[in-house]
Amino acid sequence: MTEPDSGKPRVVLGVGGGIAAYKACEVLRGLTESGHDVRVVPTESALRFVGAATFEALSGHPVHTGVFTEVPEVQHVRVGKEADLVLVVPATADLLAKAAHGLADDLLTNTLLTARCPVAFFPAMHTEMWEHPATRDNVALLRSRGLVVAEPDAGRLTGVDTGKGRLTDPREIVDLARLLLAEPSALPRDLEGLRVVVSAGGTREPLDPVRYLGNRSSGKQGYALARVAAQRGAEVTLVAAHTVALPDPAGARLVPVSTAEELRAAMHRAAERADVVVMAAAVADFRPDQLAAHKIKKRDGEPDPTITLARNPDILAELVAGRRAGQTIVGFAAETGDERGGVLDHARTKFKRKGSDLLVVNAVGQGRAFEVEDNAGWLLSANGDERPVPLGSKAQLAAAMWDAVVRFRRS
Repeated sequence: MTEPDSGKPRVVLGVGGGIAAYKACEVLRGLTESGHDVRVVPTESALRFVGAATFEALSGHPVHTGVFTEVPEVQHVRVGKEADLVLVVPATADLLAKAAHGLADDLLTNTLLTARCPVAFFPAMHTEMWEHPATRDNVALLRSRGLVVAEPDAGRLTGVDTGKGRLTDPREIVDLARLLLAEPSALPRDLEGLRVVVSAGGTREPLDPVRYLGNRSSGKQGYALARVAAQRGAEVTLVAAHTVALPDPAGARLVPVSTAEELRAAMHRAAERADVVVMAAAVADFRPDQLAAHKIKKRDGEPDPTITLARNPDILAELVAGRRAGQTIVGFAAETGDERGGVLDHARTKFKRKGSDLLVVNAVGQGRAFEVEDNAGWLLSANGDERPVPLGSKAQLAAAMWDAVVRFRRS
């Protein structure tokens, strides 16, 4: 057996025998390129979809399926014991059943029994199989033992079928893998029964048919919030402005919008039945007072045009004012320090003015918060709690925020 690189997190990537096995290659590449040592353990059925040579070339490790290879190394025990994380991509109905009932007839199922690290299954199967009572019971049993069974996506399946059971986007799986390696307990099922609405992205306010006023928000933090909430059991609605480059979070209902007024209307509609409302979108403070019917021209000898701005509504303040009983509202504040005070000084003032239950504070500028993969900040709570969130992935900040929401609601 090839010795793992001890300086890298060690991930076992189990691959089940479903058509989505080819997407495991994208997960494998994403993990290796982000600095993880990955060993692929497929089932025999998986190798009918993707050959061993592909997994070996991408991982740099030999690929085996049975327990009778490298017997002196006792690899059917060693692979699981040495792992920092085990992912199963895709997890078929058969694999979920074997894992739930402790069957161990190949290297992967033996690895699942010997692993003492976080284990996460990413299911992929037809809707009828995912919704079958046997599968639902197996999923519930695995979750009751502390294992992660992710919610699958909805969309095109094999053939002409469409429905829930599609494999989670590989980029999302890599993101969740990073989260579990950093925070092994980051995905408890503690949001089950809650209806959550999250806004994400940056609004655009048209100036003419070509130009707009906007901001640098990529929507990555809002998507991470929705993704983590869905995997913690919440019913999630994601209101997203200009985030077309991001994969839709599995288990979330997406509502695309463009302008501040569109986002405002969508958030008010979704908030009517929500238990938790999170305003993570970067809403433009101003919009052009007039929308030009034609592209504004630059003409020699003529004065430059003057653009008059109108103030956009304060959506967070409106949601706070119109909240229903028992509803928790979370705001986001992107702040910079100035001669009047530091980031936290401005954030505390905004927190009092807005009246939300929680406020997530980000220091922005100089490559922070916007258009980057990682984030840091502070969590302010109406009960007086203030907690720093150290630099980590945006999924880590999302998990910290949902932890704060759970604490606040329980208090």
